[in-house]
Amino acid sequence: MEERWILIGLHETEGVGKKTISKLLSGNHQLAELMSYEEGDWTAAGLRKDQAVRLAKQFNADWIEQRQECLYKQGIEVITYLDHNYPILMKETVQPPWVMYGRGDLNLLHSQSIAMVGTRMPTVYGRKIGEKLAEQLCQAGLTVVSGLARGIDSGCHEAALRANGRTIAVFGTGIDNIYPPENTSLAERIAQTGLLLSEYPPGTRARQGLFPERNRIIAGLTLGTLVVEADIRSGSLITADAALEAGRDVFAVPGPITSPKSRGAHNLIRQGAKLVTCAADLLEEYRLDLPNTEQLPYNRGRSTQSSETSKQGIFPAVKLSSDERCVIHLLEREEHSLDQLVEQLDWDFGHLHSVLLSLIIKKQISQLPGTKYARV
Repeated sequence: MEERWILIGLHETEGVGKKTISKLLSGNHQLAELMSYEEGDWTAAGLRKDQAVRLAKQFNADWIEQRQECLYKQGIEVITYLDHNYPILMKETVQPPWVMYGRGDLNLLHSQSIAMVGTRMPTVYGRKIGEKLAEQLCQAGLTVVSGLARGIDSGCHEAALRANGRTIAVFGTGIDNIYPPENTSLAERIAQTGLLLSEYPPGTRARQGLFPERNRIIAGLTLGTLVVEADIRSGSLITADAALEAGRDVFAVPGPITSPKSRGAHNLIRQGAKLVTCAADLLEEYRLDLPNTEQLPYNRGRSTQSSETSKQGIFPAVKLSSDERCVIHLLEREEHSLDQLVEQLDWDFGHLHSVLLSLIIKKQISQLPGTKYARV
């Protein structure tokens, strides 16, 4: 039996985790030899009693072949640390997975990619910025890697698909157990043109501790991690820490100084993360030879324009009147009802309605149910 399948069998044995596998392989135990181990051999190798009993009973060629057949029927491909096509960037991290399961295009594991992460409850600003950046990065030829979570993660995956770009979703569960469930349709669309990836065996359900662990894979597969919007205690900061631990770059998008959802990103910037206002801020860090960078809006005309002019931010500049800027200033902080705006601005209703209509036409604000207004 191939050594890679022996490794997969170990990995799929209940109660045997990556630390146990590391202990075995660092203790000069050859994979081929493990197939003949009995309970006493496993115990002598330093495993717990319950692990030794389970392995002695279950770990054999027939069981491994059953697992192989099961994965094949589910359309799940497996890549192990022993394989020649194991991603190099992942191999360079502190704790690379021994085994990873994929559905989709495994070649994307070798593409130049950027992790994009953020809060599960983004503001309108955060979602819009994340989607626009994901679109621009995909247009430049980068692969967007994220965690399929609610909020910023799923928004970036969606934007990548809309841009006909490449995206990888890294699971914190088994690859056959999509979480959160409402992203099932999104996951299926990613599998068609991108990649679904997990280090956890099929059947693994969501539980505490798995998602922070998978964040090291999101960071490890990529050149750097971009935090779009995150509070000071956001799980996205775990991904940023994993990126730093792996020797990768960390980027952050600034937000309104009054928004709690941007405190984590601002803290990263204070600590030295590169501030990102458009895809060019990130792309210039690597001088990447990507296929489509010349086609991006912020790159057209770079040879005849100054760097300052060609990097005006994610959205084109829109000319606003002083009254329009007053309304924008209020809506940057939070949504406001029509009555709240009338009270705070002390304008007559007719004038306020005219300013609001102008801002909607300019696509600077949107009207929400209940006669509320929000910054786009």
